Amino acid sequence: MRDSAERFFNRELSWLDFDRRVLELARDAGRPILERAKFLAIFSRNLDEFFQVRVSELQDLVAERDDAPAPDGLTPAAQLAAIRERVLELTAAAHETFERELRPALRGAGIDLVHWHELSDDERAGTLAPFDEQISPVLIPLGVDPTHPFPFVSGLSLSVGAFVQAKSGGPRRLARVKVPGFLPRWWEVGPGRYTPVEELIRAHFGLLFPEDEVAGASFFRVTRDADLELDEERGTADLFKAVEASLYRRRRASDAVRLEVARGLDPRIRDLLLRELRLERDELYESPGLLDLGALFELTERGPSEHRDAPWTPAEVFRGGRGGGDRASDAVFRTLRERDVLVHHPYESFDSSVGAFLTAAAEDPAVRVIMTTLYRAGGSESSIVQALQGAAARGKQIVVLVELKARFDEAHNLERARALERAGAHVVYGVLGLKTHTKLAFAVREENTVLRRYCHVATGNYNPVTATLYEDLGLLTSREDITRDVAELFQRLTSGSGARSYEKLLVAPEGLRAGMLERIARQARPGGRIAMKLNGLSDPAIIDALYAASGSGAEIELVVRGICCLRPGVAGLSERIRVRSVLGRYLEHSRIFRFGEPGQGRGEVWIGSADLMQRNLDLRVEALVLVEDPALVARIDALLAVYLDPESRLFALAPDGSWKATGSVDVQDRLRALTPAPGSATA
Repeated sequence: MRDSAERFFNRELSWLDFDRRVLELARDAGRPILERAKFLAIFSRNLDEFFQVRVSELQDLVAERDDAPAPDGLTPAAQLAAIRERVLELTAAAHETFERELRPALRGAGIDLVHWHELSDDERAGTLAPFDEQISPVLIPLGVDPTHPFPFVSGLSLSVGAFVQAKSGGPRRLARVKVPGFLPRWWEVGPGRYTPVEELIRAHFGLLFPEDEVAGASFFRVTRDADLELDEERGTADLFKAVEASLYRRRRASDAVRLEVARGLDPRIRDLLLRELRLERDELYESPGLLDLGALFELTERGPSEHRDAPWTPAEVFRGGRGGGDRASDAVFRTLRERDVLVHHPYESFDSSVGAFLTAAAEDPAVRVIMTTLYRAGGSESSIVQALQGAAARGKQIVVLVELKARFDEAHNLERARALERAGAHVVYGVLGLKTHTKLAFAVREENTVLRRYCHVATGNYNPVTATLYEDLGLLTSREDITRDVAELFQRLTSGSGARSYEKLLVAPEGLRAGMLERIARQARPGGRIAMKLNGLSDPAIIDALYAASGSGAEIELVVRGICCLRPGVAGLSERIRVRSVLGRYLEHSRIFRFGEPGQGRGEVWIGSADLMQRNLDLRVEALVLVEDPALVARIDALLAVYLDPESRLFALAPDGSWKATGSVDVQDRLRALTPAPGSATA
């Protein structure tokens, strides 16, 4: 067998390659300028998350003297060194894109972003009154001296730092002012002209310290570890309090992993920050321009609509949508008694499909039980949460499995759990030692004295907001074999009992890995075919199985949005494997697994929540469902055909790890054209 470096790309560097592809969208002059600005903001926020989650973990391994190599052979220390080199390259390219391409294009669109030194004297003078009336009152100047210790610097907050010294003399001390997140990052100084608010604060910094001389004022930003540290051995009963406590610790005392500073920051301030934050020199990143390009998100809301993507109205699935009372409820359940329904977001409306199903279940007096998982469902105002609360208040049996450990949504999920419990729902906080990532909803309805089950198995979250931004698939059905499996899985999750057996589901961590390996092995022959669409592929055993299948003659097509550790197109290893990546207006989020030749009535098609990464296969509760309705299988095959068409615009992965843009036809425009006519589910 070839050594690790020949078989696997490094997971962390592959993640950064994904962010490079996002940056390429920001550089695409064929896109509306506000969409390009949005992609540059996404690039920046992605990089923040990468440091919060991935870099922090590697730093912990180095601190623990753990030299165990990754599957590609790199030790944690070697990975950190490679990451730094790649990040410096990417951030330099991002700032060059902003200054040389986006700023001029934004100016042409009537959005002139200017630095303080580019303002006229009159414009500068005109900022004094708004600073005094609207900005200064919400700023908190903090000094560091023997009676004022170094302040806590919250993660991802922007700060202005300077040395101040009494005009009458005395010791020099550090002063820090946090830029409140609720202030506009781009302060309008004239019609269509904006300057970064931190530059305005720096210009008037002396007004906050009127008795001091100010020197070396500039900007810095700290990134902190975002993972919660939980002792789950305390048991599920204490998990709620444990998450609350861990959130507090994360807000107040989590470890710093990166310090970003603007060019021009006094080196003495820089060194003081490194010392106080306990960071090393190689964890310092000097920005060649604006700190936090994620601030460009703000412009996408302010700018003229003609410089954004044209609006798209999703097709309605169940006629009557979420309204219409008994009529809408009857339409949903009547349709699902007759046939399965496949929904494709955002091309088809979440509210008129999944929302309609859960609302119908919540309002229909014949529905006795509703069960669902919530991973990222939005805030307490979410229509799904409100429907479940209303159903509980009407006396239905409501069971909601809330994953408290959903990264960056922990606080929201705590709020949702409290609200649901107050309404009378049974709230379950996941499975000990596992993260519940599966997307399931289930209802039991009494029909002519017989109880009938309905369910939804999906690739995406029960979140009406992200359903307009993420591409996802879901299966709605009343089939006895599938709904029985879903009922079994919910009983497993609520009871905490052992593994169950399933007929139409592949469930992690019990059987999904083995099920995938078995199906890959079946195709390991001349004429074998495998097509997968997923977000991440990094599990070594799965990758080796795909190599073996390729070596035995199978043709393998992979569409991977993000991390891909498989090395395609290598003679004697993976010459029959092709890897593509699609990025665009919507975040590609669905997972599809097809085994066998399309269009021959053979093979299998599965959809669900799992990627092929160790965390999904071994450390999470995940579920894939077998799609068997010939019409729905044909529809999924048509979607896959778009992703695999050589004319489609996408990125192709080469054996050396580089990604090349190919094709000319927008994938998501083609997918939109495949959307069934509005109301077709109930036609």
